[in-house]
Amino acid sequence: MALDKNGIAKRIAQELKDGYYVNLGIGIPTLVANYIPQGMEVTLQSENGLLGIGPFPEKGNADADLINAGKQTITTTSGAAFFDSATSFAMIRGGHIDLTVLGAFEISENGDIASWKIPGKLVKGMGGAMDLVASAKNIIVATTHTNRKGESKLLKNCTLPLTGVNCVKRIVTDMAVIDVTSEGFKLIEKAPGVSVEEIQKATEGKLIVEGDIPEMKF
Repeated sequence: MALDKNGIAKRIAQELKDGYYVNLGIGIPTLVANYIPQGMEVTLQSENGLLGIGPFPEKGNADADLINAGKQTITTTSGAAFFDSATSFAMIRGGHIDLTVLGAFEISENGDIASWKIPGKLVKGMGGAMDLVASAKNIIVATTHTNRKGESKLLKNCTLPLTGVNCVKRIVTDMAVIDVTSEGFKLIEKAPGVSVEEIQKATEGKLIVEGDIPEMKF
C-alpha cells in the first residue's frame, strides 16, 4: 500500500542529521516535526520568525498566538527564539538552513519545482518558497506521486510556473524515494507493498531503475 501523509513525513525524518537547521514547508512537511529521531538535535526554523519549533500541541493545549508560517499552532523547544521576518529571511538567504522540506505540484526530471501556482485559483504569490529553494543547502520534496486526477507529479518538464530551477535533490512520495540525477529520476526505495511497475506507471519523467529496489524501513 502507498504511504499516507504521516508515513511520508516519517520517512523524511530519517533524512535529518544531528545539528541540522531545517525549514519545513506548509502541508506534509510540517508533520516531520512529529517524527524527529529521539536524541537527535535538530532545530526547526519558520519564516515568520521562530527558531526552535517543537511537535504539534496536544488537543486543548494549543496557544493561538504561537503559529508557524502555515498558521498552524505549534509548540517550542527549550531555548527557542523569536524574531522578525526580516531576520528570518536573512538566515535563509545567508545559506544558514541545512535542509528545507516542501511540497510540490510538479517536479521535473532535472530538479525544477512548481509549488505555488494553483490552476484556476487566485494565488498571491510564492511567498518564502522562492528564497528557500534558492538558498538552502539541500532540498527534499514531500508529496503524493500523483495528483487528485491520477496524473503524475514527476514530469519530464513542469507545466506550471516554477518556484526554483534545478534545485531539488530528493523526492519522497507515498510510493517511493527518488533522487534527481543528471540522467533523470532515480528510484532509491519503494513504499511497502508498492511494486516497481506501479511506480514506473505513475512517473511521467524518465525513471532509472538499477538492481533490486529495497522497501522503505521505519
